[in-house]
Amino acid sequence: MIVNAVNDIYKQAHQGSVAAIIQILNDKLSESGVRTRAIFANGVLQLLCEAATPDQLDRATLTERIRKILESISPRNIRRVNINSRIVREQQLLWFEEINRDPDGQLLWAEEISLRRPNFVKGMIEDWRETFSERDDIPKTLSPQAVREKRQFTKGILGGVVISAAVLAAGWGVYAWNQGKLFAGEQNQTQATAQPQWKETIKQDGDSFATAVRVAERAAKSGREAKTPTQWQEVADMWGTASRLMSEVPNSHPRADVAKNRMAAYRKNQEIALKNVK
Repeated sequence: MIVNAVNDIYKQAHQGSVAAIIQILNDKLSESGVRTRAIFANGVLQLLCEAATPDQLDRATLTERIRKILESISPRNIRRVNINSRIVREQQLLWFEEINRDPDGQLLWAEEISLRRPNFVKGMIEDWRETFSERDDIPKTLSPQAVREKRQFTKGILGGVVISAAVLAAGWGVYAWNQGKLFAGEQNQTQATAQPQWKETIKQDGDSFATAVRVAERAAKSGREAKTPTQWQEVADMWGTASRLMSEVPNSHPRADVAKNRMAAYRKNQEIALKNVK
């Protein structure tokens, strides 16, 4: 019964249940003193990690561990995860709104990760296995031989589907490769003129300070990964936007003095990024 319960939780997590995902994460991370909460908002799994000390929330270690756990679950329709960390505090029902309102004052750090997509054929096998293995709708009145024959028939169907899917995936791979070569030039032009994704995801909520912090965090992350002049130009644009937003923070804001210092710091980061564009 315990094994069935665990399997059921993993099945729910794979299907995208946030409650089941959190249950698995808390179980895996309990030995390190980390507890998690989560909410799915705007296509992103917003994950809050809390612990008693900063050492328990080491950024590199915790981020990689969460990535491995979630990729082993492979939750449907969840590919982007924003990991937020802070020292544990009393229960807050509106924690997501709190960290959005004042991320710099609430969090130790935040980092968004992207989960790798599972192998197409492997994912299909798992989905069919969930559907057909140990099905509860097999009538209990059937003889053991009839049950075996029914399951063998089901497995035969599954095998045929898997083989067909493999052939289809291989054919699609060849087609996509040829199409990629054919339209490579057009894609490069499109990338040069397309609206940067980060601009589409930044939404001002009336607090220029909080918005600037979010843009700066994204700029810092992109700066660690940037290699080409185009990527560095985008990093410079983000730092410039963050600096401009800080300049719009009114003097009546409780963190107006901090905003002035960060405005200058962000502008300096923009200048550094621009040097890599040349």
